[in-house]
Amino acid sequence: MTDVIGIVSDTHEDVRMIRRAVRIFKERLPAFVVHCGDIISPPVLEHFAGVPLRLVFGNNDGERSGLKKKCAELGFADIDDTVTFTHAGRSFFVNHGTRLSTIEEAADSQLYDYVLHGHTHEQRNELRGKTRIINPGALFSADSFSIAFLEPETGAVEFVDIPD
Repeated sequence: MTDVIGIVSDTHEDVRMIRRAVRIFKERLPAFVVHCGDIISPPVLEHFAGVPLRLVFGNNDGERSGLKKKCAELGFADIDDTVTFTHAGRSFFVNHGTRLSTIEEAADSQLYDYVLHGHTHEQRNELRGKTRIINPGALFSADSFSIAFLEPETGAVEFVDIPD
């Protein structure tokens, strides 16, 4: 089993792009995928069926109770505004990043090895002290569309472009 994780954000119900990203996740078989928010509606989650998924709410995720219910139905981890977890001996903080100060404070605290976020629709791979901050980019309303893969033990980040 691999320790690599997939990262996606800001899918905004773009089913065509979601299907392309999910195809890559299913080919690469990461340990799980983290969705950094802005899913939009519960039915969109069905496209991730068969992919182990951890999620956070984004600022455009208005159907919170429906998203929580659909996550439970599909066997995904609980969804919340912020999720923290440990994987491969590394600590993670995940938040959409609607308030960038939340991301900056988590990184500056140096409590986490990785801080994952979305919201800006722009790729980010920044090392601040011991903490690496990663934004995979977006699958909607971006100059280019992308997802990311992270090898937690080495910190290697690979951005994968999703063709339009």
